[in-house]
Amino acid sequence: MKERPPRVAYFPDAYLELDGVARTSQEFEDFARRRDLPFLLVHGGPKNATSTSGSVTRVQLRRSRIGFSVDHAHDYDWIFFRWLRKATQLVRDFRPDVLQITGPSDVGMMGALIAHNLGIPLAATWQTNLSQYARIRVAALTSFLPQPLTSAFSQAVEKIGLRGFLRFYKIPQLLFAPNSEIIEMLRKTTGKPCFLMDHAADTEAFNPRFRTRNGGSFRIGFVGRLSAEKNVAVLARLEQALLAAGHNDFQIVVIGQGKQERWLRDNLRQAEFTGSLSGLELAEAFANLDVLAFPSETETFGLVVLEALASGVPAVVTAKGGPKFIVRHGRSGYVAQTFEEFVSYTAALMTQPDLLAKMRIAARRQTLTTNWDGIFEGMYETYQRYLLSPSSADQPVLSVATN
Repeated sequence: MKERPPRVAYFPDAYLELDGVARTSQEFEDFARRRDLPFLLVHGGPKNATSTSGSVTRVQLRRSRIGFSVDHAHDYDWIFFRWLRKATQLVRDFRPDVLQITGPSDVGMMGALIAHNLGIPLAATWQTNLSQYARIRVAALTSFLPQPLTSAFSQAVEKIGLRGFLRFYKIPQLLFAPNSEIIEMLRKTTGKPCFLMDHAADTEAFNPRFRTRNGGSFRIGFVGRLSAEKNVAVLARLEQALLAAGHNDFQIVVIGQGKQERWLRDNLRQAEFTGSLSGLELAEAFANLDVLAFPSETETFGLVVLEALASGVPAVVTAKGGPKFIVRHGRSGYVAQTFEEFVSYTAALMTQPDLLAKMRIAARRQTLTTNWDGIFEGMYETYQRYLLSPSSADQPVLSVATN
């Protein structure tokens, strides 16, 4: 960043929550602080609070109970716009060159309106496949109906939802997305420039050195929200299939919380539930797994997969969604096309210790090639080129993922 770096106001969907969007937001904040970059971060939370650390000011605005819960930790506040005047003044006083949002949440919508009202260039990232979430939730709510009707209704909701979200993403001048499939979709449907925003794992925080186990039952882990859109019911099917194939010496470690926890407790026979973990506890839990089984089909990226690899833990993922772009099939894990493959790949790692050892090394090495600083530097350069230097907007920028 040779020119004066842009002043950035950042309105993320999540910050305090335990998910990939929140962790990315925290990494973005840390990057700005380390580089002494003027940075205003505005997010929702349980109370009003303002803190300043170096060049970074973070403002938390209290969410009310008037709204709905996306899951146990993510809420949408119908009256969040009561903070519009306060947030507008914060942005006006900060004088940003760019306002960045992460999606059509209560915070993101307010950020987009502020950018429009103040004439600030707006950038947005596509972080979550919300229309797929809607389909899964509606299917669960209408499961009492005949299956064809449930399927038709939930698919219609997904189609309508996607159309609405794509209209929202026509508002920003610049878009970022975490994988090539979404980039191509956004470019075609919005006509806006869209670039890759890669992700990285903190390879110091997530590290094989935190492993304390030496032997014992094979540990198959899942990390994330225990919700329908994460496809967590597959964990019970996986356990049943492994037991039916004669594999008994294993344990499924479920790290996270959510509405599906009770169902999983009732349907898993060989499981350990840790609840939500963070910090050193999470790092140790990752490092003490033998394989990450991640059956979600709705992820745009899947940061937990990258964190598992950084911990020296190969991953088995599905061929739908973002994780298939992370795992190097046959080297740092497997990409399963079917449930049967999901089971067989997990069993292969369970029964072939030499293969597992080789993949553990490859998984760790893979994560050492990308870092958050390079990713955010690329974002700033893209802001400069596509929002603040219109004359150079026709120059190609293939990716903001730099090493």
